[in-house]
Amino acid sequence: MVTIQRTELKEGIQTAIEKAKKTSASILVSEVQKIDSYVPLSFFAAGKERYGGERFFWKHPSEERYMIGLGICKEIASDQATDRFFHVEKEWERFINQAIIFDDEHVQGTGPAVFGGFSFDPNKEKTLLWSNYAPSLFHIPRFMLSIMNGQCYLTTNVVCEKEQNPSFYTKVENERQELLAKGRNHVTFDKVTLVDRMEVKPEAWKQSVTQVVEGLKTGPLKKVVLARELRLIFNREIQIESVLSRLLTEQKDSYVFAFESSGDCFIGASPERLVKKDQNQVFTTCLAGSIARGKNEAEDEQLGNSLLTDDKNLIEHQYVVDMIKEAMEDTCTKVTIPSTPRLLKLKHIQHLYTPVIGSAAEHTSLLTLVEKLHPTPALGGLPKEPAVAKIREVEELDRGFFAGPIGWLDYKGNGEFAVAIRSGLVQGKEASIFAGCGLVEDSIAESEYEETNIKFKPMLSALGGIK
Repeated sequence: MVTIQRTELKEGIQTAIEKAKKTSASILVSEVQKIDSYVPLSFFAAGKERYGGERFFWKHPSEERYMIGLGICKEIASDQATDRFFHVEKEWERFINQAIIFDDEHVQGTGPAVFGGFSFDPNKEKTLLWSNYAPSLFHIPRFMLSIMNGQCYLTTNVVCEKEQNPSFYTKVENERQELLAKGRNHVTFDKVTLVDRMEVKPEAWKQSVTQVVEGLKTGPLKKVVLARELRLIFNREIQIESVLSRLLTEQKDSYVFAFESSGDCFIGASPERLVKKDQNQVFTTCLAGSIARGKNEAEDEQLGNSLLTDDKNLIEHQYVVDMIKEAMEDTCTKVTIPSTPRLLKLKHIQHLYTPVIGSAAEHTSLLTLVEKLHPTPALGGLPKEPAVAKIREVEELDRGFFAGPIGWLDYKGNGEFAVAIRSGLVQGKEASIFAGCGLVEDSIAESEYEETNIKFKPMLSALGGIK
């Protein structure tokens, strides 16, 4: 990796073209600039005309960190079911090791970064619903706005080929200036009306729940998570900016994300971190066990206390704690876990929550951690592989990216992935939203069905399907 400081993008492009001629490889040139403040949604909207279908949006729950990517200068995709995390990591490393990078700022989440995710289960038969998303799909954006603790940075990424003309720089600079000017525009939000709501085979889903629960009573599985789908049709095309705006307002304590691919958009607000890596510090989350919010403060407190003392939910939560503890101890030199869970209260639901901190062992990469942790028992079950196999067998749903890892990785190996729950796939004026629940041996189908209805609410509200 070559890092060039105090130079210009124009010079970097010329150098990269010469390097490409010698190596016959595509060479990335990346430049980071500190810029004046921008409204994240305005910047995202500014790229719609030119980069629609090639955008991403990421907001950390702290509300102090955003990453918005526009355009695709390189895509890393794979249909491989085995070694998919390794494949993405090695392709990213190979690309970055050749790169020419101008970065005087050295701020996490700036400079060359790759954004995307992995499907929940690459061995599940794929349907047309997810045809625009490879099982492993990541984009390196042409332009990326990073807002870190109030300061804005613009990363410009250009891939140079040996036959390219250095005058290509003028085109890039014109694009950049046009984007920065448009990014100042005010965003107007469209309203849509829900015209049809279709539950996808709800009775068959309940029967599957009953079948799985009976198996849990006699078989080796301790827990299996089953998900279901709700298909929504609106009177006009769904505006992604409008959905993001509502998610940002209504789900302040969640990761808000959008990931476009070939016109579709996977979008959501996940309360659950899978893993974050900050140099050698590793942070993950145990999130399992849930109950509704109360209609008033007293009822809300009563519901929260009942969750904290409910055996079924505490057992379900402990499964997640045990699995994550084991995975972290395999990859970290030191792991810290509180002895009891606390409550994480969101707008429509509250969860049992246990944060975990570790120190990464040498050579432990972010994607190694993602592979180790996915799927947690909160999204798959326990034991991991037999539970996923059971889901593959009985779940008619193609989860695609739902419940998979989604997030980003920068050129220094830092990054963060969330578990892609409370999410949906937007396709023009239609959307599929997804929700799942953890089944243990005393689960009741009707109660689990109602739990999924609660978990549908964040996306239903954000899409404009409920008031």
